[in-house]
Amino acid sequence: MKAVVLRDITNSDDIVLEEIIRPKARKGWVLVKIAGLGLNHSELVLRVNEIRADYIKKPIVPGIECVGTVEESLDYDFRRGDVVCSLMGGLGRNFNGSYEEYALLPVNRLFHVNSALDMEHLAAVPETFFTAWGSLFESLDLKSSDVLLVRGATCALGYASMQIAKALGCQVYGTTHKNAKMPLITDLGCKAVLDTEYSLPEGFYANKILELIGPKTLRDSLSHLYHGGIVCHTGILGGEYYLNSFDPIKEIPNGCYLTGFFSNFPTQEIMDAIFTFIDNHNLIPFIGASFPFSCIKQAVKAQERGIDGKIVVMMDN
Repeated sequence: MKAVVLRDITNSDDIVLEEIIRPKARKGWVLVKIAGLGLNHSELVLRVNEIRADYIKKPIVPGIECVGTVEESLDYDFRRGDVVCSLMGGLGRNFNGSYEEYALLPVNRLFHVNSALDMEHLAAVPETFFTAWGSLFESLDLKSSDVLLVRGATCALGYASMQIAKALGCQVYGTTHKNAKMPLITDLGCKAVLDTEYSLPEGFYANKILELIGPKTLRDSLSHLYHGGIVCHTGILGGEYYLNSFDPIKEIPNGCYLTGFFSNFPTQEIMDAIFTFIDNHNLIPFIGASFPFSCIKQAVKAQERGIDGKIVVMMDN
């Protein structure tokens, strides 16, 4: 079968599909025929830096999420032809991930999918909507009465978060650095906030802020909370990974809260809730670009350039 295999730091120009042996199902592991997958920032980080870490099993097929059908299983909970998805939990780091035609996946990281979405849109859901869902409900405790600001709103995760919050009935704002991107926010029925200098307008406040830019804007986000408000730090789009010399006592306003969301622990119950919510509210995941697997190099290059919405890769027919 064809796969992308990483052995060391790999530039996008060096991405190739190579032939590797197709695995067989074994106890506790199900062979999945991949239909589609979404690209994620963490795969870029793996490819250009993290691949040299001792905890990465090398050589490794990258990819932290996929959708597909069961091809072979020794587990009674998964039968041939079942539509499934997989995400996180070591996928693409501890064992081979989704940049391949067939993936051998552990049963505790495999989830049944019951949804009206087609496979292409399903491919845009697992990691993006799981992270949005956890950030909004587990970390921000989002309610329909909340005023939510999504910082970094035009990325795939930001857009999914706005879709969920808008469907819930929240008053939703999203930030962007460019006037040209404002319709991506306003066409969804949300209000766009321009923060070209990584600072929010004076006098703007929200009681829930989803911080996807990261340490680069975290201090500013904290300063724009209503009393009792929460900032959830989930993304690092700003390219800064740590907040140096951060003084929590002085920089977290009194009566406000800072939390985060680490998207590594999906369950069947949560995935069921996500797909049910999507179907019940007729949400359509925002696909920024779609590529065939044979053009995965071009997909990775598009990711590096930056694409509004989710990049998905679909297996060649």
